[in-house]
Amino acid sequence: MASEELQKDLEEATRKRVRDALTAEKSKIETEIKNKMQQKSQKKAELLDNEKPAAVVAPITTGYKVKSSNYGWDQSDKCVKIYITLSGVHQVPTENVQVHFTERSFDLLVKNLNGKSYSMIVNNLLKPISVEGSSKKVKTDTVLILCRKKVENTRWDYLTHVEKECKEKEKPSYDTETDPSEGLMNVLKKIYEDGDDDIKRTINKDWVESREKQAKGVLRL
Repeated sequence: MASEELQKDLEEATRKRVRDALTAEKSKIETEIKNKMQQKSQKKAELLDNEKPAAVVAPITTGYKVKSSNYGWDQSDKCVKIYITLSGVHQVPTENVQVHFTERSFDLLVKNLNGKSYSMIVNNLLKPISVEGSSKKVKTDTVLILCRKKVENTRWDYLTHVEKECKEKEKPSYDTETDPSEGLMNVLKKIYEDGDDDIKRTINKDWVESREKQAKGVLRL
């Protein structure tokens, strides 16, 4: 009986170590994949900018155009509010701040702010908005975009469909009825199948290192 209990304890300890090792490797792999994806997205954006023909952007005599990405947002029952930070924007003439709305997007253009023009385009809004009911306000160092919800009293969990898709892809899917280590393996398998060559090489390398560490740990037992 004592030997059986000892064997069970050893098996349970080994399973726990495997689960812990898989959890640690999963976190490591997800971090590396996230970094690689961010680097690729940045490179892709740079390539797209370089490939754009000069005729796409109309010349602005007051200076060159800068894309603004410094913003935050929240919502009320009636509106989605986007706050774009632009230092000194309250000092430019009102007609220099222009916003064009569609049912699923808005396009902000601020002309001649400190010798530059700033733009911000947000497409594929999560839900439709009322073009007629939407507006803008200029506050100290801030442009406030007020997107009137077409259906009031509805909650937006994300600003755009792209943001929603990205967040949902990041959520791991666990099966609570199966062994925890099996669930982790399924997550890693899905990441491997959906990943490119760089991601697969990263997972293979980390998997080999993990197996070597586990083997050494079992030997020490």
